[in-house]
Amino acid sequence: MDLQGADFDSLNANAHPEEGDASREALADSRMIVDFWREHYLDAYIAPGGSKIKFITGSKGSGKSRCLRLFLSEAEERGYRAVHLSAKNVWMHDFKEIYAAILNAADLPACLQICARNIVAQMGYRYEDIPPGMNFADYLMSLGMFDPIARLELRAQISALFFKNPRIDKNFAVCAALMTGGILGHPLLEPASRELLSAWMAGDKSVRLPALRKLGLSPFKITKHNARHMLRSLIELLRLTGVAGLIVGVDDLDILVENSSLEEIRYTKMRREDAYESVRELIDEIDTLSHVMFVFAFDRKLMEDEAAGLKSYQALWMRIQNEVESRRFNKFSDIIDMNKLARRER
Repeated sequence: MDLQGADFDSLNANAHPEEGDASREALADSRMIVDFWREHYLDAYIAPGGSKIKFITGSKGSGKSRCLRLFLSEAEERGYRAVHLSAKNVWMHDFKEIYAAILNAADLPACLQICARNIVAQMGYRYEDIPPGMNFADYLMSLGMFDPIARLELRAQISALFFKNPRIDKNFAVCAALMTGGILGHPLLEPASRELLSAWMAGDKSVRLPALRKLGLSPFKITKHNARHMLRSLIELLRLTGVAGLIVGVDDLDILVENSSLEEIRYTKMRREDAYESVRELIDEIDTLSHVMFVFAFDRKLMEDEAAGLKSYQALWMRIQNEVESRRFNKFSDIIDMNKLARRER
Protein backbone atom coordinates (compact mmCIF):
# COMPACT_ATOMS: atom_id res chain seq x y z
CA MET A 1 0.00 0.00 0.00
CA ASP A 2 1.31 3.43 -0.90
CA LEU A 3 0.82 5.40 2.29
CA GLN A 4 2.30 8.58 0.91
CA GLY A 5 -0.56 10.80 -0.19
CA ALA A 6 -3.30 8.68 1.41
CA ASP A 7 -5.73 10.86 3.33
CA PHE A 8 -9.10 10.88 5.01
CA ASP A 9 -10.93 12.11 1.92
CA SER A 10 -9.54 9.29 -0.24
CA LEU A 11 -10.55 6.73 2.38
CA ASN A 12 -13.98 8.29 2.56
CA ALA A 13 -14.32 8.02 -1.20
CA ASN A 14 -13.97 4.25 -0.94
CA ALA A 15 -17.15 3.92 1.09
CA HIS A 16 -20.18 2.52 -0.69
CA PRO A 17 -22.97 5.09 -1.16
CA GLU A 18 -25.54 2.69 0.29
CA GLU A 19 -23.67 2.55 3.59
CA GLY A 20 -25.03 6.05 4.31
CA ASP A 21 -24.86 7.47 7.80
CA ALA A 22 -23.34 4.35 9.33
CA SER A 23 -20.34 4.57 7.01
CA ARG A 24 -19.85 8.27 7.66
CA GLU A 25 -20.06 7.70 11.41
CA ALA A 26 -17.51 4.86 11.18
CA LEU A 27 -15.15 7.14 9.27
CA ALA A 28 -15.66 9.85 11.87
CA ASP A 29 -14.87 7.33 14.62
CA SER A 30 -11.64 6.37 12.83
CA ARG A 31 -10.72 10.02 12.43
CA MET A 32 -11.35 10.63 16.12
CA ILE A 33 -9.06 7.78 17.18
CA VAL A 34 -6.34 8.79 14.72
CA ASP A 35 -6.48 12.42 15.85
CA PHE A 36 -6.22 11.31 19.48
CA TRP A 37 -3.27 8.99 18.77
CA ARG A 38 -1.55 11.71 16.75
CA GLU A 39 -1.81 14.22 19.60
CA HIS A 40 -1.01 11.92 22.52
CA TYR A 41 1.37 9.43 20.93
CA LEU A 42 2.92 10.59 17.64
CA ASP A 43 3.51 14.16 18.78
CA ALA A 44 3.86 13.90 22.54
CA TYR A 45 5.24 10.44 23.28
CA ILE A 46 6.82 8.46 20.44
CA ALA A 47 8.80 11.32 18.86
CA PRO A 48 10.59 12.19 22.15
CA GLY A 49 11.64 8.55 22.55
CA GLY A 50 8.66 6.59 23.85
CA SER A 51 7.35 3.21 22.70
CA LYS A 52 3.82 1.82 22.65
CA ILE A 53 1.64 -1.07 21.52
CA LYS A 54 -2.03 -0.62 20.58
CA PHE A 55 -4.72 -3.00 19.35
CA ILE A 56 -7.77 -2.34 17.17
CA THR A 57 -10.61 -4.84 17.05
CA GLY A 58 -14.16 -5.01 15.77
CA SER A 59 -16.50 -7.12 13.70
CA LYS A 60 -16.24 -7.33 9.93
CA GLY A 61 -16.94 -3.95 8.36
CA SER A 62 -16.47 -2.01 11.60
CA GLY A 63 -13.60 0.04 10.12
CA LYS A 64 -10.63 -1.38 12.02
CA SER A 65 -8.47 -1.82 8.91
CA ARG A 66 -9.50 1.60 7.63
CA CYS A 67 -8.52 3.13 10.98
CA LEU A 68 -5.14 1.38 10.81
CA ARG A 69 -4.44 2.63 7.28
CA LEU A 70 -5.50 6.14 8.19
CA PHE A 71 -3.18 6.16 11.20
CA LEU A 72 -0.24 4.94 9.14
CA SER A 73 -0.91 7.69 6.61
CA GLU A 74 -1.03 10.23 9.42
CA ALA A 75 2.28 8.93 10.78
CA GLU A 76 3.94 9.36 7.37
CA GLU A 77 2.72 12.94 7.26
CA ARG A 78 4.20 13.55 10.72
CA GLY A 79 7.65 12.44 9.58
CA TYR A 80 7.60 8.78 10.66
CA ARG A 81 8.50 5.72 8.64
CA ALA A 82 5.22 3.80 8.51
CA VAL A 83 5.19 0.10 7.68
CA HIS A 84 2.00 -1.80 6.87
CA LEU A 85 2.10 -5.59 7.29
CA SER A 86 -0.55 -8.28 7.08
CA ALA A 87 -0.48 -11.39 9.24
CA LYS A 88 -1.77 -13.16 6.14
CA ASN A 89 1.64 -12.63 4.51
CA VAL A 90 4.10 -12.53 7.43
CA TRP A 91 4.50 -15.31 9.98
CA MET A 92 3.71 -14.00 13.45
CA HIS A 93 5.16 -16.89 15.45
CA ASP A 94 8.76 -15.90 14.77
CA PHE A 95 9.68 -12.26 15.49
CA LYS A 96 12.63 -12.61 13.13
CA GLU A 97 10.11 -12.79 10.27
CA ILE A 98 8.41 -9.62 11.50
CA TYR A 99 11.76 -7.85 11.80
CA ALA A 100 12.81 -8.96 8.30
CA ALA A 101 9.51 -7.70 6.83
CA ILE A 102 9.98 -4.33 8.56
CA LEU A 103 13.58 -4.11 7.34
CA ASN A 104 12.48 -4.81 3.78
CA ALA A 105 9.66 -2.25 3.94
CA ALA A 106 11.97 0.36 5.48
CA ASP A 107 14.11 0.33 2.28
CA LEU A 108 17.59 -0.11 3.75
CA PRO A 109 19.47 0.95 0.58
CA ALA A 110 17.60 4.26 0.53
CA CYS A 111 18.38 4.81 4.22
CA LEU A 112 22.10 4.23 3.65
CA GLN A 113 22.01 6.55 0.64
CA ILE A 114 20.73 9.32 2.92
CA CYS A 115 23.48 8.53 5.42
CA ALA A 116 26.04 8.84 2.61
CA ARG A 117 24.63 12.22 1.62
CA ASN A 118 24.86 13.41 5.21
CA ILE A 119 28.51 12.38 5.43
CA VAL A 120 29.33 14.26 2.23
CA ALA A 121 27.71 17.36 3.75
CA GLN A 122 29.65 16.90 6.99
CA MET A 123 32.86 16.98 4.97
CA GLY A 124 31.87 20.30 3.42
CA TYR A 125 30.74 19.15 -0.03
CA ARG A 126 27.44 19.06 -1.91
CA TYR A 127 26.22 15.63 -2.96
CA GLU A 128 24.48 17.24 -5.93
CA ASP A 129 27.86 18.32 -7.32
CA ILE A 130 29.02 14.72 -7.76
CA PRO A 131 28.64 13.82 -11.48
CA PRO A 132 26.31 10.93 -12.36
CA GLY A 133 28.05 7.58 -12.29
CA MET A 134 30.78 8.83 -9.98
CA ASN A 135 31.04 8.15 -6.26
CA PHE A 136 32.30 10.62 -3.67
CA ALA A 137 35.82 9.18 -3.51
CA ASP A 138 36.19 9.37 -7.29
CA TYR A 139 34.87 12.93 -7.22
CA LEU A 140 37.45 13.98 -4.64
CA MET A 141 40.13 12.26 -6.67
CA SER A 142 39.09 14.20 -9.77
CA LEU A 143 39.57 17.39 -7.75
CA GLY A 144 42.96 16.24 -6.51
CA MET A 145 41.55 16.25 -2.95
CA PHE A 146 41.54 12.55 -2.05
CA ASP A 147 44.79 12.51 -0.11
CA PRO A 148 45.50 10.37 2.99
CA ILE A 149 44.02 13.05 5.26
CA ALA A 150 40.75 13.04 3.27
CA ARG A 151 40.63 9.24 3.39
CA LEU A 152 41.13 9.31 7.15
CA GLU A 153 38.45 11.96 7.56
CA LEU A 154 35.96 9.98 5.47
CA ARG A 155 36.52 6.86 7.57
CA ALA A 156 36.21 8.92 10.75
CA GLN A 157 32.89 10.40 9.61
CA ILE A 158 31.48 6.94 8.81
CA SER A 159 32.69 5.58 12.14
CA ALA A 160 31.23 8.51 14.10
CA LEU A 161 27.84 8.07 12.46
CA PHE A 162 27.38 4.38 13.22
CA PHE A 163 29.68 3.35 16.06
CA LYS A 164 29.08 6.09 18.62
CA ASN A 165 25.44 5.17 19.15
CA PRO A 166 25.28 2.55 21.94
CA ARG A 167 21.78 1.50 20.85
CA ILE A 168 23.06 0.17 17.53
CA ASP A 169 24.34 -3.41 17.63
CA LYS A 170 28.04 -3.55 16.77
CA ASN A 171 27.56 -6.03 13.91
CA PHE A 172 24.64 -4.01 12.55
CA ALA A 173 26.87 -0.91 12.72
CA VAL A 174 29.69 -2.67 10.85
CA CYS A 175 27.28 -3.68 8.08
CA ALA A 176 25.85 -0.17 7.80
CA ALA A 177 29.33 1.40 7.83
CA LEU A 178 30.71 -0.93 5.15
CA MET A 179 27.68 -0.51 2.90
CA THR A 180 27.72 3.27 3.29
CA GLY A 181 31.43 3.28 2.54
CA GLY A 182 30.65 1.27 -0.57
CA ILE A 183 28.22 3.98 -1.69
CA LEU A 184 30.85 6.68 -1.08
CA GLY A 185 33.62 4.68 -2.74
CA HIS A 186 35.81 4.27 0.33
CA PRO A 187 36.43 1.75 1.70
CA LEU A 188 35.59 -0.22 -1.43
CA LEU A 189 32.97 -2.95 -1.09
CA GLU A 190 32.48 -5.70 -3.64
CA PRO A 191 28.89 -6.35 -4.79
CA ALA A 192 29.05 -9.91 -3.44
CA SER A 193 30.09 -8.62 -0.03
CA ARG A 194 27.28 -6.04 -0.06
CA GLU A 195 24.75 -8.76 -0.83
CA LEU A 196 26.19 -10.92 1.95
CA LEU A 197 25.86 -8.11 4.48
CA SER A 198 22.30 -7.33 3.36
CA ALA A 199 21.33 -10.99 3.64
CA TRP A 200 22.71 -11.27 7.17
CA MET A 201 20.90 -8.10 8.31
CA ALA A 202 17.65 -9.60 6.99
CA GLY A 203 18.18 -12.85 8.91
CA ASP A 204 18.85 -15.03 5.89
CA LYS A 205 19.54 -18.55 7.19
CA SER A 206 21.80 -19.40 4.25
CA VAL A 207 24.47 -16.87 5.23
CA ARG A 208 27.71 -18.52 6.34
CA LEU A 209 29.12 -16.85 9.43
CA PRO A 210 32.82 -17.46 8.56
CA ALA A 211 32.35 -15.33 5.43
CA LEU A 212 31.15 -12.46 7.60
CA ARG A 213 34.17 -12.66 9.90
CA LYS A 214 36.38 -11.82 6.94
CA LEU A 215 34.49 -8.52 6.67
CA GLY A 216 35.15 -7.58 10.29
CA LEU A 217 31.97 -8.84 11.94
CA SER A 218 31.64 -10.98 15.05
CA PRO A 219 28.51 -12.54 13.61
CA PHE A 220 25.65 -14.48 15.13
CA LYS A 221 22.51 -15.95 13.64
CA ILE A 222 19.54 -13.59 13.84
CA THR A 223 16.74 -15.47 15.61
CA LYS A 224 13.39 -14.73 17.20
CA HIS A 225 15.27 -14.23 20.47
CA ASN A 226 17.55 -11.40 19.29
CA ALA A 227 15.43 -9.92 16.48
CA ARG A 228 13.99 -7.22 18.77
CA HIS A 229 17.57 -6.14 19.49
CA MET A 230 18.17 -5.87 15.75
CA LEU A 231 14.93 -3.92 15.35
CA ARG A 232 16.22 -1.40 17.86
CA SER A 233 19.30 -0.95 15.67
CA LEU A 234 17.12 -0.48 12.60
CA ILE A 235 15.07 2.19 14.37
CA GLU A 236 18.26 4.05 15.30
CA LEU A 237 19.40 3.86 11.68
CA LEU A 238 16.08 5.31 10.55
CA ARG A 239 16.51 8.10 13.06
CA LEU A 240 19.89 8.91 11.48
CA THR A 241 18.05 9.60 8.21
CA GLY A 242 15.89 12.24 9.89
CA VAL A 243 12.61 10.36 10.48
CA ALA A 244 10.75 10.81 13.76
CA GLY A 245 10.50 7.09 14.43
CA LEU A 246 8.93 3.85 13.24
CA ILE A 247 5.21 3.02 13.20
CA VAL A 248 4.29 -0.58 12.39
CA GLY A 249 0.73 -1.58 11.57
CA VAL A 250 -0.06 -5.31 11.52
CA ASP A 251 -3.50 -6.15 10.12
CA ASP A 252 -5.43 -9.45 9.93
CA LEU A 253 -4.09 -10.92 13.19
CA ASP A 254 -7.27 -13.01 13.34
CA ILE A 255 -5.62 -15.29 10.76
CA LEU A 256 -4.34 -17.09 13.87
CA VAL A 257 -7.76 -18.71 14.33
CA GLU A 258 -8.60 -19.24 10.65
CA ASN A 259 -8.97 -22.78 9.31
CA SER A 260 -9.52 -21.95 5.65
CA SER A 261 -7.41 -23.97 3.23
CA LEU A 262 -7.44 -20.94 0.91
CA GLU A 263 -5.12 -18.96 3.16
CA GLU A 264 -1.44 -18.96 2.25
CA ILE A 265 -0.46 -19.01 5.93
CA ARG A 266 -2.13 -21.50 8.30
CA TYR A 267 -1.31 -21.88 11.97
CA THR A 268 -0.95 -25.11 13.88
CA LYS A 269 -1.69 -24.99 17.61
CA MET A 270 2.03 -24.79 18.36
CA ARG A 271 2.68 -21.96 15.91
CA ARG A 272 -0.39 -20.09 17.11
CA GLU A 273 0.83 -20.26 20.70
CA ASP A 274 4.28 -19.17 19.56
CA ALA A 275 2.64 -16.17 17.88
CA TYR A 276 0.82 -15.26 21.09
CA GLU A 277 4.07 -15.61 22.99
CA SER A 278 5.80 -13.37 20.44
CA VAL A 279 3.21 -10.63 21.05
CA ARG A 280 3.45 -11.19 24.81
CA GLU A 281 7.24 -10.77 24.70
CA LEU A 282 6.89 -7.61 22.63
CA ILE A 283 4.51 -6.17 25.22
CA ASP A 284 6.88 -7.03 28.08
CA GLU A 285 9.96 -5.68 26.30
CA ILE A 286 8.48 -2.66 24.53
CA ASP A 287 10.21 -0.33 27.01
CA THR A 288 13.60 -1.54 25.73
CA LEU A 289 12.75 0.10 22.39
CA SER A 290 12.27 3.78 21.65
CA HIS A 291 10.68 5.91 18.91
CA VAL A 292 8.41 3.04 17.89
CA MET A 293 4.72 2.14 17.98
CA PHE A 294 3.05 -1.12 17.00
CA VAL A 295 -0.66 -1.31 16.15
CA PHE A 296 -2.27 -4.74 15.69
CA ALA A 297 -5.72 -5.01 14.08
CA PHE A 298 -7.95 -8.08 14.22
CA ASP A 299 -11.52 -9.31 13.98
CA ARG A 300 -13.39 -9.85 17.26
CA LYS A 301 -13.40 -13.60 16.68
CA LEU A 302 -9.80 -13.60 17.91
CA MET A 303 -11.22 -12.68 21.33
CA GLU A 304 -14.42 -14.65 21.11
CA ASP A 305 -12.86 -18.00 20.14
CA GLU A 306 -12.41 -19.62 23.57
CA ALA A 307 -10.42 -22.59 22.27
CA ALA A 308 -7.91 -20.91 19.95
CA GLY A 309 -8.25 -17.16 20.48
CA LEU A 310 -6.47 -14.80 22.84
CA LYS A 311 -8.19 -16.26 25.90
CA SER A 312 -6.59 -19.64 25.18
CA TYR A 313 -3.13 -18.19 25.94
CA GLN A 314 -3.32 -16.88 29.49
CA ALA A 315 0.16 -15.32 29.53
CA LEU A 316 -1.00 -12.85 26.86
CA TRP A 317 -4.66 -12.59 27.86
CA MET A 318 -3.78 -11.57 31.43
CA ARG A 319 -1.92 -8.55 30.06
CA ILE A 320 -4.82 -7.21 28.02
CA GLN A 321 -8.07 -8.57 29.54
CA ASN A 322 -8.68 -5.55 31.77
CA GLU A 323 -8.61 -3.33 28.73
CA VAL A 324 -11.10 -5.53 26.92
CA GLU A 325 -13.58 -5.94 29.79
CA SER A 326 -13.89 -2.25 30.67
CA ARG A 327 -17.49 -1.13 30.12
CA ARG A 328 -16.66 2.51 29.54
CA PHE A 329 -15.03 3.55 26.28
CA ASN A 330 -11.59 4.98 26.94
CA LYS A 331 -9.52 6.51 24.15
CA PHE A 332 -6.37 5.78 26.17
CA SER A 333 -7.25 2.08 26.19
CA ASP A 334 -4.63 -0.17 24.65
CA ILE A 335 -7.41 -2.02 22.82
CA ILE A 336 -9.76 0.09 20.72
CA ASP A 337 -13.02 -1.75 20.09
CA MET A 338 -14.62 -0.20 17.01
CA ASN A 339 -17.96 -1.82 17.88
CA LYS A 340 -17.97 -0.26 21.32
CA LEU A 341 -16.92 3.05 19.83
CA ALA A 342 -19.86 2.96 17.43
CA ARG A 343 -22.31 2.27 20.29
CA ARG A 344 -21.21 5.16 22.46
CA GLU A 345 -23.45 8.19 22.89
CA ARG A 346 -22.73 10.80 20.23
